[in-house]
Amino acid sequence: MKKSLLLLLLWCNNVFAGPLHFVSINYLIEQEVGRLVLPEIYRQLNVTIVVTPYPGKRAQQLVRSGKRHGEIMRIYSYGDENPHTIRVPTPYYTLETMAFVRSDSHVDIQNEQDLSNYRIAKVRGVKHTNNITKGMSEVEDTDTTIQALNLVSKGLADIALTNRIDGLVMLAKAGIENVVPHQRSFRVLKLYHYIHKDQRHWVKKIDDVLRRMTQSGELTELIKKAENQVISQHCRQSSVATELCRLHLSQEED
Repeated sequence: MKKSLLLLLLWCNNVFAGPLHFVSINYLIEQEVGRLVLPEIYRQLNVTIVVTPYPGKRAQQLVRSGKRHGEIMRIYSYGDENPHTIRVPTPYYTLETMAFVRSDSHVDIQNEQDLSNYRIAKVRGVKHTNNITKGMSEVEDTDTTIQALNLVSKGLADIALTNRIDGLVMLAKAGIENVVPHQRSFRVLKLYHYIHKDQRHWVKKIDDVLRRMTQSGELTELIKKAENQVISQHCRQSSVATELCRLHLSQEED
C-alpha cells in the first residue's frame, strides 16, 4: 500500500511539477514570436514553461534524448520524422517559404523545381527549407538568416530561402539594400507545438486551450502583439532598419 501511494505521488509530481522545458530554433523571427506566444498559452493552465533557443539539429537531438519536453514550433512533417514527439493537433502559427534574390539578378523561378538551377543558401536544421531543397546539389547551410542573405548580397549565392517575415526583418536589421523577396512564395505551412511522448498528458490540455483561444480571437490578438514586439526589437537594434520595419508593420496591419 505504501509503495502504491509513493508511486502515485511521484506520478502526480511528474504531471504537475513545473516548469516544463522546451526548445526553439535560434535566430528565426517566427521562433521568436513562438517564444512569446506559447508561454501565454500554457499560462492558461497555470503552468510555467522555459524556452531555450538552439540550432535546429541540436534542438531536435535534445528532444529526441528526452532532455527537453518538446519543441515550441515545427511544421507538420516534423512529427512524421520524430515519433518520440506528439503533435498538438491545432496549429497556432504559419510560415511562408520565400526566395530572396539580388535586385539586379535575372533569377527566373516559376516553381519549386526551378530552384535546382541556382545556388541556394539557407539556415541549417530548418525543416521547411530542408524539405524544399531535398536532392538539390548546390545548397549551402548557414548559421543565421543574415548570413544566408549576405551570401546573396555578395553574389556568392543566387537565392536565400527562409520564412517571409524572417527574411524581411533580417534584411532591414542588417541594412542589406540589394536583396529583395521574389514576387511569389512557394509554400504556406502551418506550425505546430510538439510534446515529448513522456509528457503526452499535456497534449489534449494544450489543444483544448488553442481551440478555445482560436475561436475567441484571443490567439490572433496574442500573435499580432508578439509579432509587433519582436519586429520592433529588431528595428531598434539598427537605425538603418527603422523605416523599413515601420513600413513592414503597416503592411501587416493592412
